[in-house]
Amino acid sequence: MKPARTFRPEVQGLRALAVLMVAAYHIWLGRVSGGVDVFLLISAFLLTLSFTRKLEDGKPLKLLRHWLHVFKRLLPAVVVVLLAVLTATWAFIPQSRWPDVLAEAWASLFYRQNWQLAESAVDYYAQDHSGASPLQHFWSLSVQGQVFILWPLVFAAVAALQPLLRRWFPRSRAVSHRAMLTAVFALVFVVSLAYSIEQTASNQEFAYFDTRTRLWEFALGSLLALVLPYLRPGRILRVVLGWTGIAAMLACGLLLTVDRSFPGFVALWPTLAAAAVIVAGQSGSRFGVDRLLGSRPLVAVGNNSYALYLWHWPVLVFFLLVTETSAPNLLQGLGIMAVSLALAVATTRFVEQPLRRWEWPDVRSWRAAVVIASCGALLALPVTAWQGAIAAEGAAIAEQPRELTPGAAALAPEYAGQPTPEAMIIPAPAAMNDEWADIDGLCTGDNVPTDPLLQGCLQNEEPETVTKEIVVLGDSHAQQYMAALGPIAKAHGWEVVTLLKGSCRFGAESAERNDECNEFNKASAAYVMEHKPDAVFTVASLTHVSAPFETEVPGYLEGIKPFTDAGIDVVGIRDNPRFTINMPECVQKKGAESPDCNASLEESLAASSPLDDYVGKVDRLHLMDMSDFICGQGTCPAVVGNVYVYKDDNHLTKTYVQSMIPMFEERLLAATGWAGR
Repeated sequence: MKPARTFRPEVQGLRALAVLMVAAYHIWLGRVSGGVDVFLLISAFLLTLSFTRKLEDGKPLKLLRHWLHVFKRLLPAVVVVLLAVLTATWAFIPQSRWPDVLAEAWASLFYRQNWQLAESAVDYYAQDHSGASPLQHFWSLSVQGQVFILWPLVFAAVAALQPLLRRWFPRSRAVSHRAMLTAVFALVFVVSLAYSIEQTASNQEFAYFDTRTRLWEFALGSLLALVLPYLRPGRILRVVLGWTGIAAMLACGLLLTVDRSFPGFVALWPTLAAAAVIVAGQSGSRFGVDRLLGSRPLVAVGNNSYALYLWHWPVLVFFLLVTETSAPNLLQGLGIMAVSLALAVATTRFVEQPLRRWEWPDVRSWRAAVVIASCGALLALPVTAWQGAIAAEGAAIAEQPRELTPGAAALAPEYAGQPTPEAMIIPAPAAMNDEWADIDGLCTGDNVPTDPLLQGCLQNEEPETVTKEIVVLGDSHAQQYMAALGPIAKAHGWEVVTLLKGSCRFGAESAERNDECNEFNKASAAYVMEHKPDAVFTVASLTHVSAPFETEVPGYLEGIKPFTDAGIDVVGIRDNPRFTINMPECVQKKGAESPDCNASLEESLAASSPLDDYVGKVDRLHLMDMSDFICGQGTCPAVVGNVYVYKDDNHLTKTYVQSMIPMFEERLLAATGWAGR
């Protein structure tokens, strides 16, 4: 049974409702709506209807022509939005984020943005979108683009296999095109859904963007297209199905905590709801939901839904960035929606529709390819030139004489009163992502932990003659000091092993830490007691964004006492400040001298160091305070000695810590007495 070849306005209205859900939830609720999942289902539904008709009518599939037609239709609007986003990026986004946006522009152009985001483990659910990538939403378009290539291959495989099976089983209904396609997509549905559930449970942030965890949603849309001709619900059932489906779609993001459970089995909620609406179809009743979905306003929005999806996210992100707000209010949100819709209508009317009506590219395949390549070139040329300019600037900054960028040395007493020469601030903004302290590699030999919780153990290269063994415990604030401790250790023949976990300061078990952190610290302590290193390096205080700005680490003394009782030295260094803003971005937007980029000392660290309370309480505890080389003259600046102090809102740059090496080494040796050993 072949599906009717009629336009279904209720499906176009359903597409409109899905994009409005996505935009509204992003703008006002900061949550996942399930609307994207509906989009994926509808796209597969329509594609399957088209290709199944071709197979059953005996028409050639002409895959190359189909692919060229699809991307000739999709790509122009993409390029327009990408060029607009790049222009706004240059005007409003700090330089340190430019390389990421440019990399994502390439990924969006080539429909691999979902993998780009998966690899960087982006938090798609962050309530504050002001720091989000303006191209983040291209992930779903990338998934669709990949399926638009894959799905026709499935139809081609069935078309090639069906005549052979027909010869073997001439009377079997199971070898019809529709039956074979149903079997294939049912298999894809089951396998992909099982994989999606497993991956969402074990690695949800990656799974959200993984094409493989989304294939079942497309397969569900294809199955719906294949079985729809056989589904003939009565008028009353159609009315019930339609309104139930709409209610379920709208309620999904409100009733379920979906943001950390997508795209596993929870995504069945919006997709099955949309499927119910499609099955309801045209009810023939004035009470049917199709009267609403087929209305002129919703169909009009549906006609512009692709462009509206493209525009709504960057308009939202740039509004929040320019206004320095974390979320829009009702009126601001309505303004964002209105601007997005206006841009969508303009893009559809002046870009999509003229190209769709343009007959020249449809005459020959190579002509369509020329249009696609031209669109790509419109983006590729400025992106390539921009990336080249960034690389040239980075090289110029890196080649400056070191005396122009003294960094922490500018705060040394002997440097006081000397003017800092004018120079470009280092590191280059584009290099900020590389400002984590280097640790040579995974632990080897006897240093490899047996506890699976410590499988991320890293160490510096083992010196030829090991004079001292040191274990670094804690979180990223302990890691950042490896930029100084690592080179010093190599100079002295020390072997350094690091056991680090993000946001997990080392100390005894405490209710102020989560269970995962407490277990990690227990495993780390057991490792130390088993290996008996000469010393343990830790961060001994804990800074906060708001008052109290610095406190003792919960359970710190209790945590290190077993080490010191075993004759192991413990080095405890004071923490560095945390801020409410990204410090290098503040400099890039407002200048290094701006008061906003120079926080007061009294609102950054405790007036009296928490380390003072540790003095004399535990033998073999050696305390270090480097805060005078981070904060000076009553302020904690973003730039010292033409070097960025911070890489974000709380982590020191590798470059700045390296500028502290002479002072760090002097204080470490003085505090521990290791210089004479």
